[in-house]
Amino acid sequence: MARNDFQGSLDLLVLKTLAQRGKLHGYGIALHIQKASDDLLRVEEGSLYPALHRMEQSRWISSEWALTETNRNAKYYRLTATGRKQLQEAEESFEQLVKGVRAMLKFA
Repeated sequence: MARNDFQGSLDLLVLKTLAQRGKLHGYGIALHIQKASDDLLRVEEGSLYPALHRMEQSRWISSEWALTETNRNAKYYRLTATGRKQLQEAEESFEQLVKGVRAMLKFA
């Protein structure tokens, strides 16, 4: 498993959000994660924006500036083909992590 830390989990959540919702700005991504998780997961700006920048550098996502529904300028992100491949790998890695944790819980 390549990445099982929080950063890897955040990547998975962001990539999955963009795959499900299409183009979104950072606040929209954070809001979707919060709502989709029934308020169990909250992504802080201090974690989200460095992760978005890193994922853009890795070419998993691309961005463009556009006006929001409230007429504010915001950077919108979308998933790239490389990001779709990374999402698939991240989902598989996460499933292996869950499988391992479940096995440990049964063992104890």
